[in-house]
Amino acid sequence: MPTVEELFCSVDDFCQVFEHQWQSQLIGHDLQVRQRKRSLCLSEIMTILIGFHQSYYRNFKSYYLERVQTQWQSHFPKLVSYNRFIEWVPDTLVPLCAYLGSCFGACTGISFMDSTCLKVCHNRRISQHKVFKDVAARGKTSVDWFFGLKLHLVINDQGELLNFQVTPGNVDDRKPVPDLLQHLFGKVFADKGYISKKMFEELMASVGVQVITKLKRNMKQRLMSLSDRLLLRKRAVVETVIDQLKNISQIEHSRHRSPVNCFVNIICGLIAYCHQPKKPGIAMDKNLLCSA
Repeated sequence: MPTVEELFCSVDDFCQVFEHQWQSQLIGHDLQVRQRKRSLCLSEIMTILIGFHQSYYRNFKSYYLERVQTQWQSHFPKLVSYNRFIEWVPDTLVPLCAYLGSCFGACTGISFMDSTCLKVCHNRRISQHKVFKDVAARGKTSVDWFFGLKLHLVINDQGELLNFQVTPGNVDDRKPVPDLLQHLFGKVFADKGYISKKMFEELMASVGVQVITKLKRNMKQRLMSLSDRLLLRKRAVVETVIDQLKNISQIEHSRHRSPVNCFVNIICGLIAYCHQPKKPGIAMDKNLLCSA
């Protein structure tokens, strides 16, 4: 993982360009309104938030009190209390989303797509849960029912993030596909949950993207090239990325007290993964040699 200095330099370079453009596009930015200057700038707040997902802490409060206020005091000399810092977190959602877009990888023509559930509470507490009452929904995975959100991901063959979308838990996996693949090209490999002949034809006609999945048992067999069969076996790489996002970047937990803070947590986890120097990928040369 990059050091705190390297992370701050990357975030600050982005904020110097983005912050001015963002403020100029806000409604009523020409009006004379009071804008009290904070002791921490936007890039410092974002750096601290992203740094949590690069650490081994499981609780942000412990991370802030033990790591930031103790070990990083020299890097952030104007630190505020934990409660004050939490009040600033919602204001970073838009800049973090924009910064994540700048961290996306480049499409190579070979992509992998999958979705995963993000539980916001235990199933026994669904009837009592109020924080995500109008945001989350009940959904079903191959294992069990859950209450929460769904994270839809597209990665390239090097494990780099290409696009993502967060939806309620009851949204069909196929619904966000046109938006996810809008700026991609080549072939996208996915599981059986994405099978839709009409959607495949529309994507090929409008975007030029070919979605390849395995066939269900009751479907008619079709010819598939050897290279596509080999790449379809490598689809597990996107599941490895999801596993790292949940267990290393910690994008899922049930302690959220605000939907906005939950989205900030997810975005920061994705950014931390993008900064990860070694990502799970596949050896394309070996696949091409075997297919030849």
